[in-house]
Amino acid sequence: METVSSVELHRRITLIRGDGIGPEITAAVQEILDAASVPIEWDEQPAGLECARLYGTPLPPQTLQSILRNRVALKGPTTTPIGTGHKSINVTIRKILDLFANVRPARSLPGVRTRFDNVDLIVLRENIEDTYGGIEYWQTPDVVQQLRIITRPGSDIFLRFAFELARSQGRRRLTCVHKANIHKMSDGLFRERFYAIAADYPELQADDILVDNLCMQLVVRPESFDVLVLPNLFGDLVSDLCAGLVGGLGVAPGGNVGHGRAVFEAVHGSAPDIAGRGIANPTALLLSATQMLRFLGLHRHAERIEEALRLTLASGLRTRDLGGNASTREFARAIISNLRPLDFTEYPHPLSASEPTPQPMSSLPEVAWQLYGMDLFVRSPAGVPKLPERIGKLRLQMISNRGTKVYPGPTPPIVLVDWYRCRYLAEEPLSETELLEALSTLTADGVVWMHVEKLHHVNGTALYSRAQGEE
Repeated sequence: METVSSVELHRRITLIRGDGIGPEITAAVQEILDAASVPIEWDEQPAGLECARLYGTPLPPQTLQSILRNRVALKGPTTTPIGTGHKSINVTIRKILDLFANVRPARSLPGVRTRFDNVDLIVLRENIEDTYGGIEYWQTPDVVQQLRIITRPGSDIFLRFAFELARSQGRRRLTCVHKANIHKMSDGLFRERFYAIAADYPELQADDILVDNLCMQLVVRPESFDVLVLPNLFGDLVSDLCAGLVGGLGVAPGGNVGHGRAVFEAVHGSAPDIAGRGIANPTALLLSATQMLRFLGLHRHAERIEEALRLTLASGLRTRDLGGNASTREFARAIISNLRPLDFTEYPHPLSASEPTPQPMSSLPEVAWQLYGMDLFVRSPAGVPKLPERIGKLRLQMISNRGTKVYPGPTPPIVLVDWYRCRYLAEEPLSETELLEALSTLTADGVVWMHVEKLHHVNGTALYSRAQGEE
């Protein structure tokens, strides 16, 4: 009869200590998990500011390979320079590993004083798309453009995960958060896909809310929400708001989940001002670690550690950020002392060994996709550009400046910048050649254009926003 070695029963986890207070809180969490006899082994790897100095990158190849090999990582906070310097390690890891869902629970804790004591939310944030693609351009010396990308396949993958997670955790309601009254196409697509997938989960209540209304509702009656589902940027903002409802980022866990891979991290900063003083709060990273244990199927280990944490906080022992005076080590030792005796055996469940293979994806491969015009972005420092009203099949419909129509009709009394959107449309489909000929004509006339967005119809429906001034 074959036997399974104890090594095979332990899950190997990549461990990144991070910058600032990262090494201190990571050591505290390690000590707690080891004392709790959690069946994992650590594969420690470097990342952060020191790596940037030593290797020229804050995320060395060997660290990334470790995460790819182990498929699960626990990460302390790392520092990202603002404005200049290296890219965010968090964003880099999420994109390379396709960790498309950010999971941020917000649950009231005993002994942590806040305005509310009955918060129990999960914020689910799409993690790859939206403005976090970082696609930005200087269009003119005065104008920067950033692209906001929302896709049907990306939304479907994330939203399916959201409904599955809600069902697996016994949740009853999911609320889609958006700004589709203004972002009619991008947020409109996200909201549309939410309800399309909700139809497969009739036992779960699905509704939606505008993000500004949600923020007001959260600070009045947060107990009225259960699971919040958001695009990337709104999710980033709302998840921190929800952390504030339960005591701040020092008690806010976070997990980034993809297909059989996940990285769990404290979502607060590296706090270099208190690094090395032994006063940092390890709660956020510890709760992230219990999220990790649940991802691995170690639910009873997670419950045992969370119970010890709650008993410690209820006793009045807290770190300084929560109004107490306990050191990082004292707090960790108190949690260990509150661990109930281990009276069960539990091992990680096997993760799928199959890797998702990169492949092109289209949810609408067979459609009548026809070219009907263009939005041409023109630089004109001298004022509203003088453009021909007709070029072949194309007719000039509208010129706008920062979203306000300035042609046809009188120019409103607004501040004009040197960047104009000029919409040309045809009454019948165009060929690519006809569009290129129009661009050549405009260029020959001295028009300085920055970029062009082609406008299409699909099955007779316009796939572009209605321009101000259109009939």
